[in-house]
Amino acid sequence: MAGPAFTLLGRRFVARGRFISLERAYYLDPDGRGTARDVVRHPGSVAIVPWDGRRVHLLRQHRAALGGPLLELPAGKLDVAGETPEQAAARECAEELGLRPGRLTLLHMGYTSPGFTDELTWVYLGEDLAAAPAEPQGPEEAAAEVVTLSVDEIAAALEDGVVRDAKTLLGLCSLLRRLGR
Repeated sequence: MAGPAFTLLGRRFVARGRFISLERAYYLDPDGRGTARDVVRHPGSVAIVPWDGRRVHLLRQHRAALGGPLLELPAGKLDVAGETPEQAAARECAEELGLRPGRLTLLHMGYTSPGFTDELTWVYLGEDLAAAPAEPQGPEEAAAEVVTLSVDEIAAALEDGVVRDAKTLLGLCSLLRRLGR
């Protein structure tokens, strides 16, 4: 069911970063009042739940926006021309963990925070993992700690609030659901 219509009046470029841009969008709301919203334009992203049949493989890495480490799935941007989300997920898993999935299953596709960004994230289950050369991209990935968790440890980490990253919460909950947990 659609809500009342907002009318786009225009957009103005504000700034460009390395992979995102910021624009200001101007609208008339349903009552005819003008309003402006800042919108972060993002190329999209992928995340992968690397599952070897017994354990999931995660990373604990520094996140500048948080000023510290965060436990999360391997993930990255859709920033390679012509690369599909599936290919990007496999690439990120290999780069960050040194594991290449032989099989990918889409678990979820959705917007990360639609109140201010158009970032669309694809979350995959990666199975049939094989060793691959790790190629960390940037100092955070190079310094990241690999963390492996069993099914029971995943459930405990979710219950205890150890996992606070949304894509990781979604991916791990989806894995547990698939495993009947």
